Formats: sequence, C-alpha cells, structure tokens
Amino acid sequence: MDHFVWDIDPTILRWGPIQIRYYGILFALTILIGFHFIKSILLRMNYPEERIYPAFYWIALGGVLGARIGHCLFYEPLRYLHNPLEILYIWKGGLASHGGTAGILAGTILFAIRNRIPIRVVLDTTTFGSAVAATFVRLGNFFNSEIVGRPTDLPWAIHFPRSSVGGSLARHPSQLYEAVLGAFIFVVMILIDRMLGNRRPRLLLTGTFLVIYFLGRFLIEFVKEYQALGTDSILTMGQYLSIPWFFLGWVFLYFAWRERGRITGEIPPETCPDPDKKI
Repeated sequence: MDHFVWDIDPTILRWGPIQIRYYGILFALTILIGFHFIKSILLRMNYPEERIYPAFYWIALGGVLGARIGHCLFYEPLRYLHNPLEILYIWKGGLASHGGTAGILAGTILFAIRNRIPIRVVLDTTTFGSAVAATFVRLGNFFNSEIVGRPTDLPWAIHFPRSSVGGSLARHPSQLYEAVLGAFIFVVMILIDRMLGNRRPRLLLTGTFLVIYFLGRFLIEFVKEYQALGTDSILTMGQYLSIPWFFLGWVFLYFAWRERGRITGEIPPETCPDPDKKI
C-alpha cells in the first residue's frame, strides 16, 4: 500500500545563522494565545491589568524551563549529565510536555503569590493556553518529522523520510493524534467557560484538563515510538509520567466538586478581592 509521504522542510526562512521554523512560530503563538485567555478572564473578574501582565513572563518562562529540564531528566539524562551546558541549547530541541506542565504549575504559583491572586483562579486560566500548546507544539513536531509513531500499515500511516527513527517505514502520525486531542480539550474548556463563566467552581478547568489530556496521552503512547525506555518496558516513559498527573486531575476535580455551590449562587462568583485582605 502506498502511504502519504511527509517530506516538508521544517525551516521556513534562512538568513545566515538565523533560521525561522514552523515549530518556533507555533510555539510563539501558543504563548501569545495563552496569555490572551489569562488576561481576558482575569479582567472579567475585575483584576487590574498591572497585576495581570507579569503572568506572561512567569508562566511562559516556567513552561519553557520545565519542558526543557523535564526532557533532559527523563529522556536523555546521561547525555546532559556528561554535557550539562547543552541543557541551555533549547534551539537544539528536546522539550517534554510533562515537564512543561510542572513548569507552568510552578510559574502559576509564583505569579499568583507575588500578585495576590488566588492560585486556583490562575490555574484555571492557564488551561486554555495549555490546550493550545498541546495542539500547536505537536503540529510543530509534525513539521519537524519528530516524535513519530510506531510502524503500521493502516491507510492513514505516513512516511517520514526526514525522521531519524526509521524514515523508510510508514508510521502512525502520533503527533497529529495528540494535536487533535489538544484541540478537543480546548473546545471543552471553551464550552465550560461559556456555560458557567465566573460561577464555575475553581479548579474545574484544571482538573478536567489534566484528566482528559493525560488519559489521552497514556493511550496515544501505545502507538508512539519508544523514547528513553526500551521495548522491553511494559509502558513508555510518557505513560509512566502521565499517571501521576492523571490522578492529580481527579484531586483537583474533587476540590471543584466541593465548591459546586458557585454554580447555584450559594457561593458568590469569583471577583478581584480587596487588596488589603489575605487570599
């Protein structure tokens, strides 16, 4: 069976040592769109703009650092232990979504504390950007012909001749599977926000995102090429890392369920608190 061949140059423009790649553009769009949702929702809650703008730096930096460090620790630890300076070479690739999730969480907590905004409120606003990242970053991986799936003869299998992992074989387009997963979660986040607005229980969006995304990641890993762990492992590294985040999502949903009175009006909608009161 003849399968579709994906042989696109990942670089859009070269100008001397400078390269503009699809991945970089999609990554930048992720940060901008994510901040747009953080800003719009917090403004809706009457938080002043000067308390919102630092989120752009705290959360974006946390996400990038977390994703990079996560990749180095979980997927290529020996390489970076021998060459620790290469951890700083982000342009050489290597970002892990599990580490990015941890970095976003850390950046969110630091931003919320410094700007006196409830942590649970900010966490929910980051889910929109996280869903966009789950979509756009995987599309970037697709353009880079990286993080490919395992060989298959299914009709929608794709040849990735630029891939460093068996480019001559037709494979699952696992990057596209994850991109569709991210797009689906984004729609779910929008629907929940449209239906409940400021009345939604805090951590509802965060818990929903973690449960759906990491369940989806766990399942998609069955058709992804092995990374870090060999084929003799029962699960992939991505699956092992997804399990704790999945259960953390259920913990967040439990706390959201305890605040279900926000939906009925028994608990007032979230608004900007008095700056003189403790959060």
